[in-house]
Amino acid sequence: MSKSEPRPRCPRCHRALRTCVCALARPIAHRVEVLILMHPMEVHEAKGTGHLLHLCLPHSRVLVGEEFDAVALEAALHGRWGSRADIDSAPHHSLLLYPNTAGQDAALGLAAAGPLPLPWPQPPEHLRLVVIDGTWRKSRKMLYLNPALQALPRLPLLDVEDSGYRIRKAHLPGQLSSFEAAALALSQLQNRPEDAAAHAVLQEVFRQFVALQLQLRQRHQTPPRGV
Repeated sequence: MSKSEPRPRCPRCHRALRTCVCALARPIAHRVEVLILMHPMEVHEAKGTGHLLHLCLPHSRVLVGEEFDAVALEAALHGRWGSRADIDSAPHHSLLLYPNTAGQDAALGLAAAGPLPLPWPQPPEHLRLVVIDGTWRKSRKMLYLNPALQALPRLPLLDVEDSGYRIRKAHLPGQLSSFEAAALALSQLQNRPEDAAAHAVLQEVFRQFVALQLQLRQRHQTPPRGV
């Protein structure tokens, strides 16, 4: 028996062509750069939000892996990304979007996180937000396997509301999808009126994504058998 052909996938969102979400993406203006460290199991995960986040953020990059090459990770964290006139002469500070777990880090074998850059807050143009895209268990393992991530200052989220990520189960209150968490973090780091408008766009993109996933799920549910 011959192996079935792999389903054709969109080269941008990496989903099956019939469930492509590229049409939902709405690129926004943002001043904080965003590095998305995507676990390999999230690359083709239908419920994953990392690719959609990347499509909405022009100043973002995706690095796929679990244990990264130290040199490549260092370049992604602290190297220059291009020729943005607003940041070419500015120092870069990478912040890890991760809860403050200082009381647990030593027990988990993690090094202490670095201090926030001073003076704080820094101008958004000086910042690079690092987002780990994976389940809570996978993200914790990625942190453990990559000492360079452990050394980064952490940015915990403030005023976290209930997640709208109804297509994937949260294990604890306040756990958000990568998309939601990154959008909330950007709103904390950027506070101009136009940034608020961009945040509203991201919220709407996410709402549409969840609605589409629920629609697809309903479409593929097996109808109940007749009595």
